[in-house]
Amino acid sequence: MKLYTRTGDDGTTGLLGSGRVFKNAVRVEAYGCVDELNAVLGRVRALDADQWLAAELTTIQARLFQLGAELAASSPDVLAKLERLTDEDVGALERWIDRLDDELAPLASFILPAGTALAAELHVARAVCRRAERRIVSLLQVEPVEPRLVRYVNRLGDLLFVMARWCNRRAGTTETEWHGRR
Repeated sequence: MKLYTRTGDDGTTGLLGSGRVFKNAVRVEAYGCVDELNAVLGRVRALDADQWLAAELTTIQARLFQLGAELAASSPDVLAKLERLTDEDVGALERWIDRLDDELAPLASFILPAGTALAAELHVARAVCRRAERRIVSLLQVEPVEPRLVRYVNRLGDLLFVMARWCNRRAGTTETEWHGRR
């Protein structure tokens, strides 16, 4: 099987199931941002030399494939055949947030997205995650979307922020608080 099919040369792409849409369709933007987030998390994993977050990141990447497939499904029949995100997946993110956050000092102000290379890349992942969340909400405004998907991505953005802070703390790197103009 060849990698290229030429079917997208007209600016369209196929969905899971039947149908083609333009590559800039709201649905494609949503699952495209999820794919981008997954790629950024691949970079995060490459930077996590000590494997501090390896298990969690591997699980998250697998869940993002599921989420992207749900967004790409063109019909209820196709959707019914997919392995889908569950409330337990959202709960897992919440437990990870709580576990990592318990080791951190409470925030007194905003912090600048910086620190170690690993933490900085987690901040990039957080920003991409928030964009994916906005694209999913845009899709929700025009087509039905399972609310669990929005909850998952919302919680994931929170987790990535906490992970960045936790990695900085674990590496002994001080966070830079933002205080506005001085």
